[in-house]
Amino acid sequence: MITKLLIANRGEIALRVMRTARELDVATVAVFSDPDADAPFVHAADEAVALPGSSPADTYLRGDLVIAAALATGAQAVHPGYGFLSENAGFARDCAAAGLVFVGPTPEAIDAMGSKTAAKELMAAAGVPVLPGVVVEEGTDLAAEAARIGYPVLVKAAFGGGGRGMRIVTAPAGLVEAVDSARREAVSAFGDGTVFLERYVERPRHVEVQVVGDTHGTVVHLFERECSIQRRYQKVLEEAPSPAVDDALRAQLGKAAVAAAQAIGYVGAGTVEFVLAPDGDFFVLEVNTRLQVEHPVTELVTGLDLVRVQLQVAEGLPLPPEVLDARVTGHAIEARLNAEDVPAGYLPVTGTVHRFAVPDLPGVRVDSGVADGSVVGVHYDSMLGKVIAHGATRDEACRRLARALAETRVHGIVTNRDLLVAVLREPEFRAGEIDTGYLDRHPELTSPVPDSEVVALHAAAVVLADAAARRAAARVQRPVPSGWRNVPSVDQVTVLAHGDDELEVRYRRTRDGWRVRVGDTALDVGAVQVTSERVLLTVGGVRRSLAVHRVGEEVFVDGPAGSTTFTEVPRFPVPGSQAGEGSLLAPMPGTVVRVAVAEGDTVTAGQTVLVLEAMKMEHVVAAPTDGVVGELHAVAGETVDTGAVLAVVTAVES
Repeated sequence: MITKLLIANRGEIALRVMRTARELDVATVAVFSDPDADAPFVHAADEAVALPGSSPADTYLRGDLVIAAALATGAQAVHPGYGFLSENAGFARDCAAAGLVFVGPTPEAIDAMGSKTAAKELMAAAGVPVLPGVVVEEGTDLAAEAARIGYPVLVKAAFGGGGRGMRIVTAPAGLVEAVDSARREAVSAFGDGTVFLERYVERPRHVEVQVVGDTHGTVVHLFERECSIQRRYQKVLEEAPSPAVDDALRAQLGKAAVAAAQAIGYVGAGTVEFVLAPDGDFFVLEVNTRLQVEHPVTELVTGLDLVRVQLQVAEGLPLPPEVLDARVTGHAIEARLNAEDVPAGYLPVTGTVHRFAVPDLPGVRVDSGVADGSVVGVHYDSMLGKVIAHGATRDEACRRLARALAETRVHGIVTNRDLLVAVLREPEFRAGEIDTGYLDRHPELTSPVPDSEVVALHAAAVVLADAAARRAAARVQRPVPSGWRNVPSVDQVTVLAHGDDELEVRYRRTRDGWRVRVGDTALDVGAVQVTSERVLLTVGGVRRSLAVHRVGEEVFVDGPAGSTTFTEVPRFPVPGSQAGEGSLLAPMPGTVVRVAVAEGDTVTAGQTVLVLEAMKMEHVVAAPTDGVVGELHAVAGETVDTGAVLAVVTAVES
């Protein structure tokens, strides 16, 4: 019987495991890195042990330190969550050697599935359909093998997952570079640069099946999840059941998934991932020997607690009747709320979360690892949390999730919230007509055009709230209106930056109310109730309530039409604080892994100048125009901050 459990993970999954452990009266132990010392999951644990350092390699990937923490606190078991050590067979063996229960499959099962190439051979032997491919080794004739498989081909890391170390190649010209790039990323993310080529199925769906097995030889499946909405091969939205799977196909997928699990003697909760072709054929992609990020949608449609099942299996109990007789009820959809700049190409974003609030709505669940004041750094995944909705039908679940996300407030960092809402409300998605190329076919969702009227209204709310805050803080003549003069004079002026634009906002208090002009847009502002954090105003006969939250120079406005972030432009900028023309700035904090040019080189627009690595993924910094590299400040191996000048490209006049 497990009475104390160490969670060898962080963030939302650590909190998720703790929630079930608390319900089972199991004491919990957290381990944490230096940046996570004040994280919510650390405070939620009964005990916590520090892992000195910041990088995963120094902390959460140090199995020896994790085991030492478990032994020091008297924990009997270790739950690895997902990522980090969850699919590390050596760690599972070390736990057993230390007398600890590893809440997961056997080391042998992890070994069998740890290499995607070896796993494919095992799956094929078990009668599970697999895609043709080849491991890239020294001396492999890449061109010949790719031609044999047939373009397009997928370059894929043999160890790991999460979309890292993956590249699609459509023609021979880009094959070598794709293999080299995938290898570098795989080494960084998984410590092994082995990659393989595989046939890439065009317009596929990504469908996976949840399996659970016990130590008594029973293995069952808990139906499928649809995970086709992806960016950079990483999932964005997941749902259960799949809108493309009928009862007959569900039975076939479930049978194949159980066969795959039985082939390796699977114990615990795992997932068999398939690619589903447009003609209905399916092929196994991999078996993830751990709990998946998207497990909540399965929990909501089955009524099961998968972490509870994991702990029961780890204690040696047989699968309970509610698992053996599980049924699907309703529909569930999960959205991954990430700290990333979608229009900039899903670049990960770092910073402080000044406010994090998801509305408490019926049928909506939130699994999050952040709170007000949390810091999102460069060392770990960019996911802030997951918002999941359950409804009687898919349409109901979509509506609930869209509303919950639309009313969610995340201040201080850029997120993918608007993309998630747009997808959930898009007709093609609502009809279930999706595949892994969905986002590529809908650029309007990833690069939306801001509504100028909404931006103007929100800018007006900023200046009015600021005026109210100044009056509230005034030490003398507090009742006197902001900007008051005996004789009418010039308007008050504030300049707000919104994206790449700067908005000049002119405003003045008159006898009839406020007169506001945002750029060329004049707003007929009627009745106004203003505080420093809430603006209730009527424009064009329509009254709206807008929430305003200022943190330093940043101002966040939330209202019925969405959210807007502004930065107040200083009236007198510090000399030298602005980058010169042609400067290539670091789009996020990261490490320079490759410099592709030298000072004096001639470059063309779009040519790679250097490559940054952040959150274990590579990001290319390219020349914005044809020109000459006049300055080069970046050095391979150097860590840079957001906004750092990496190079300067002087444009060539045509």
